[in-house]
Amino acid sequence: MDGLAGYADIFLQNTLASGVIPQISVIMGPCAGGDVYSPAITDFIFMVKDTSYMYVTGPDVVKTVTHEEVTHEELGGYRVHAMKSGVADGAFENDLEALTQVRRLIDFLPLSNREEPPERESFDDPNREDPSLDSLVPANPNKPYDMKELILKVVDEMDFFEISPDFAKNIICGFGRVDGRTVGVVANQPQVLAGVLDIDSSRKAARFVRFCDAFEIPLVTFVDVPGFMPGTKQEQGGLIRHGAKLLFAYAEATVPKVTLITRKAYGGAYDVMSSKHLRGDINYAWPSAEIAVMGAKGAVEIIFRSEIGDPDAISAREAEYKERFANPFVAASRGFIDDVIMPHGTRRRIARALKNLRGKELTNPWKKHDNIPL
Repeated sequence: MDGLAGYADIFLQNTLASGVIPQISVIMGPCAGGDVYSPAITDFIFMVKDTSYMYVTGPDVVKTVTHEEVTHEELGGYRVHAMKSGVADGAFENDLEALTQVRRLIDFLPLSNREEPPERESFDDPNREDPSLDSLVPANPNKPYDMKELILKVVDEMDFFEISPDFAKNIICGFGRVDGRTVGVVANQPQVLAGVLDIDSSRKAARFVRFCDAFEIPLVTFVDVPGFMPGTKQEQGGLIRHGAKLLFAYAEATVPKVTLITRKAYGGAYDVMSSKHLRGDINYAWPSAEIAVMGAKGAVEIIFRSEIGDPDAISAREAEYKERFANPFVAASRGFIDDVIMPHGTRRRIARALKNLRGKELTNPWKKHDNIPL
């Protein structure tokens, strides 16, 4: 009983400290049984490859109850938690690398929710332009590109610390600096599943957004999202509620929020990704942005269902739809986009937006706490 009481005492302190100070767990060996709930409450969990593992019940208990024979690594190694379950936010090759990378992460974070994130002198001009970004988005709307290239060319000195790089790769989360100040970056990754939002990516990004909001870290969001992942597996897994977590996180966040739409922003996924409707402060779009309920082909097949038998008519309708809606100007005319900017000037415009928002003050209605759709 003393052991159980000791567990719970630690869990309580972790819980009360959540949102007050950043909490980081580094698993460098076995972490089994009740122990695992302490790191689970903390903000970030990192593991060491092949030497650390985490699980609630060990291989012997599993074999007794379910008759499965598994090793420690198969049950709770880094491949399980950093790639499949999402419990761990990263895994490093050895203890030294783990400690070095955690130090790098801490350098981006404030000491508590009453302090600002540390500012670091940067020799990277905030007004730097990058002509290569003008050709980042392919002419073919179905062709992928690497969103990390945009992130690295926007943040100071290409220094970006990614969170959970091996889990839900269709969304990128991490910390960088713009003009010396820490920012949290959330970005769809067109190279993986076309950047679609699914259960795992929604959970991953929602947790990251809530951390940034708790510690007054501004959010920069890069959007290229064709929608939510369709299918029975996703719906049965609770995509509605999991997708709502990300929506909820962005809506309740009171930190400065700057959003850039690079290409597709379709349907409800457009709303969820820090849109103006969720209190996005400054929302930009590249000329290549397409903001609509859905893509041209899907929309035309619904609106002009009676003409599906005529390929020429459908092609003409598609071309008409693209001309009218496959651009950022309809949304801009309604005030949902603040400006359509050229890609090469992205860093300069984001840096200026964040500078203008430094004194932002926004409070939510008083409540004991919210009821996020867990």
